[in-house]
Amino acid sequence: MVSNLFPITTSSQPSELSSSSKEIPDISLPARLEAILYLKGKPMRLEEIIEYVNEEKEIVEQALFALTAEYAQRDTALEINERNGTYSLQLRAGLGELVQNLLPVDISVATLRTLATIALKKRILQSDLVDIRGSGVYEHIKELVSQKFIDRKRQREGRSYWLTLSEKFHQTFTILPDIKSEKDGKAA
Repeated sequence: MVSNLFPITTSSQPSELSSSSKEIPDISLPARLEAILYLKGKPMRLEEIIEYVNEEKEIVEQALFALTAEYAQRDTALEINERNGTYSLQLRAGLGELVQNLLPVDISVATLRTLATIALKKRILQSDLVDIRGSGVYEHIKELVSQKFIDRKRQREGRSYWLTLSEKFHQTFTILPDIKSEKDGKAA
């Protein structure tokens, strides 16, 4: 399996992903790259990716090559696409229409990824979401608020907004409970 080929290396400079990776030391570099490409949901330059993982260029290039090869060998709906010096995780050609027909609501794939990011975080500052997904989320947020999938409330101190899931979101989408959170709650 490719994910075992690239162990996590520590660096003297923290980054948002490498600091969280220290909490979960068994996550490989290809798995971290896959998560970055999925959450960003748009083509990324190699330099941008390197900033997130805080690794040497050659190591990141090798991990991206390995991840791309792994996807190419699998019979999966997703693929790693490299075009004009950018990388993205995307649906294979021909599956876009199928996915649009399966969505329970009229939301673009990019907006759905933004909604998934909010759902994973449960509560997130709009400014943090922009850092994760890019400036295109402003339009996604407008759409999600207008369709009543998220609630947006001004931060008490600061200029950003808190984004949370709405009741309509929970009625439309099923989220499995977080087992770790349940265990923590029972222990308390």
